Amino acid sequence: MNINFSKYADGLVPAIVQDVNTKNVLMMGFMNQEAIDATLSQQKVTFFSRSKSRLWTKGEESGNFLHYVSMTVDCDNDTLLVQANPSGPVCHNGTGTCWGQENASSNTAFLATLEKVIAERKNAAPDTSYVASLFAKGINKIAQKVGEEAVEMVIEAKDNNETLFLDESADLLFHYMILLQSKGYTLGDVVNILEKRHKP
Repeated sequence: MNINFSKYADGLVPAIVQDVNTKNVLMMGFMNQEAIDATLSQQKVTFFSRSKSRLWTKGEESGNFLHYVSMTVDCDNDTLLVQANPSGPVCHNGTGTCWGQENASSNTAFLATLEKVIAERKNAAPDTSYVASLFAKGINKIAQKVGEEAVEMVIEAKDNNETLFLDESADLLFHYMILLQSKGYTLGDVVNILEKRHKP
């Protein structure tokens, strides 16, 4: 990355941290090259603390680390976007973000992560994962599995066991995502159609 540390007088650049799954903005700190190097080597998001005048790893006292996933720089090369997995409340006030918001607002963003995992396993060896074994069996077996899961969900929908109903719903969605991948599509393609059909 080409980062312009000279733009600000203190030689630091803002670093915005985003939850890789929920896409919530968690916090903002400042980094120099040393903080970036520490983040990459430790795989825990590390800032340069202006108040302490030293490197500071988020969670070094609380244990609520931000586990590093990726980092990109903006178009002006002076602001970083850090993707991370939080291991607990991010703010010292105990909330999910430094803006007092909890992390429950957008957990459907995890579906993007799950799609990526499914795509990665599409061409993997069949004995390495359940998903890879399904892809190896072909479209007919995958479609059959989606049908089976749909029937099981409908059966549970007629009863009053919420846990079983949600479990079967998750199974159906998971296998449907595999079916979409096998056809070369993603949930985004389906959402696009729903958006076109939607009439506010």
